[in-house]
Amino acid sequence: MQWLWPTQGTLLERFDPSDVTRKGIKIGGSAGQAVKAAEAGDVVYAGSGLLGYGRLIIIKHNQNYLSAYGHNRKLLVKEGDRVAKGARIAEMGSKGTGGAMLHFEIRRNGVPMDPLKVVRPSS
Repeated sequence: MQWLWPTQGTLLERFDPSDVTRKGIKIGGSAGQAVKAAEAGDVVYAGSGLLGYGRLIIIKHNQNYLSAYGHNRKLLVKEGDRVAKGARIAEMGSKGTGGAMLHFEIRRNGVPMDPLKVVRPSS
């Protein structure tokens, strides 16, 4: 798979496997800017029921990979939707403490992995 950087912005926080609060990366940006699917797949979750993620989208790409997009201001997809790579899926929001940002995770076989191993910031 050729993963896409999910939004414009700068890397604010890196993945840290030893810290349970850092299962992904944080990307800073502007409130309302586009959040895009890093790879094609099916939306398996779209809501705000998982504590600590705000409005969250989870996309299942295949049997092994999921990606998660948290702290959105507005969700543009719903569970069951099929999305193309690069499709606009949400508008960036904030965690509530500071500026706008996206929390982005990739999980392989259910285990969080460092997204920077498969995706690079876009210029």
